[in-house]
Amino acid sequence: MILLTDELRERLLANGRERNADHVPVAKFFNPLGEGVWLATELDADGDTLFGLADLGYPELGSFSLLEMTSVRLPFGMGIERDILFATDLPISVWAEAAHRAGSIRDAERILCAAEPGRDGA
Repeated sequence: MILLTDELRERLLANGRERNADHVPVAKFFNPLGEGVWLATELDADGDTLFGLADLGYPELGSFSLLEMTSVRLPFGMGIERDILFATDLPISVWAEAAHRAGSIRDAERILCAAEPGRDGA
């Protein structure tokens, strides 16, 4: 799977040029076989360094590498995937607080999606 479409890349780069803003996550990546969820809000001009909320057992804000995510090889020929149905209007600060309270991005997503108008909470 292509982790970033051209449109997503442009949105992330635009956010990366506008520093110190509470951006809405543009893309969600996940490990389909275990722990690992990333919500990306920005992409640096280097085309590799993403910023957002990462959860590899505990959610925290920081930078992570697109190249490293694309190089992960999981059993059955799988790799890190992008959630093509992910959509939110909530800024990353809301996601970070909810994830810290809930203990994970996945648990925060269930809570936040249920609270967002027009969302079914799935």
